[in-house]
Amino acid sequence: MHMEARKYVWEGAIPLQIHLHESEVTTLPPPPPALILAPRIGYLPLLVGLIKPYFGSSLPPGVDTIWFEYKGLPLKWYTPTGVLFDLLCAEPERPWNLTVHFRGYPVHVLIPCEGEDSVKWSFINSLKEAAYIINGNCKNVMNMSQSDQVELWRSVMNVAGNLEAYLRVSSKLKLITVEDDYTVKLNSSSKSQQGTGETDFAGQVKTGRIPVRLYVWSVSEDFDDLEDAPDIDCWDKISFINRPVEVHTEEAGKCFTLRDAIKTLLPEYFTDKPLFSDESPKLEDEEMNLSSEDAGSNKNTEVEEILYEHVTRNAEIKLVRIQGIEPKLEIPFSWVVNNLMNPDYFLYMCICVRVPEVNTV
Repeated sequence: MHMEARKYVWEGAIPLQIHLHESEVTTLPPPPPALILAPRIGYLPLLVGLIKPYFGSSLPPGVDTIWFEYKGLPLKWYTPTGVLFDLLCAEPERPWNLTVHFRGYPVHVLIPCEGEDSVKWSFINSLKEAAYIINGNCKNVMNMSQSDQVELWRSVMNVAGNLEAYLRVSSKLKLITVEDDYTVKLNSSSKSQQGTGETDFAGQVKTGRIPVRLYVWSVSEDFDDLEDAPDIDCWDKISFINRPVEVHTEEAGKCFTLRDAIKTLLPEYFTDKPLFSDESPKLEDEEMNLSSEDAGSNKNTEVEEILYEHVTRNAEIKLVRIQGIEPKLEIPFSWVVNNLMNPDYFLYMCICVRVPEVNTV
């Protein structure tokens, strides 16, 4: 593992400008926004200790039920802050302007959050899920000592991010994802490839199951500049895929890449089949003998299949973002996993896909 890359990810932060919602301001003048540097690997509710004292004197009486929104969209508290930023800001906004609420929790959109304890157990459950995917069981996580569990959580919760403490505890969990031979073999591979113009890396990974959480944002409009990308105004526009990637030992001269991983998760966007092939279903002469109702049903099914193939064949991946980085799809997947995964051992990927609209009339 590249410790330099891992440290870079661990210390990554997003500048936030947090506004108190106007309906909850009881003082004149209203309080100015709070400026906070939020850890990428952290969670928004963990910032309450900094935000509540700042806005406390301006709040109306009542019980605090804190939640955040961006452009009217309530933010899911159990999703890492960096993932929310990568997903909702196609063109990175710095500082990221968020609105905080202390009243009117949107129970129809967000599951309840009881503060730090809710975030902690969400993280631990995520870690258990990752352990089960990797090892087939989560015994090591379940059997963590109380002191290790506290130290692990504090390392994630700490605003400064204590990477050394995290690595000391997490190493006891024995959650080996994939073996990254890429760095070790890079020099020897490059020497053997001089003059060939190829980028093959032999024996790059061992078999493994990688915990992946994929957020897919589909748009119908095309855009060349990220600042022209349409906003996400509801969570229904996001497809959430929580599925492991199976990584198998590649034959000599091959490398399992990020593209290969995305292809296993979204195979419909990587079809190489022609739009119309000899195997495509066609209405033969004998089908004319069917009843008009059956024939109409078959025609509709055939049209739907062809249109679906047309849409997916012409779909285009506009953006892949992991930990704020837009990596090339040819990068070895083992390097991505071992350097860009979150502390819960999940690799979070945000992908924007343009899916053209088809007029069926």
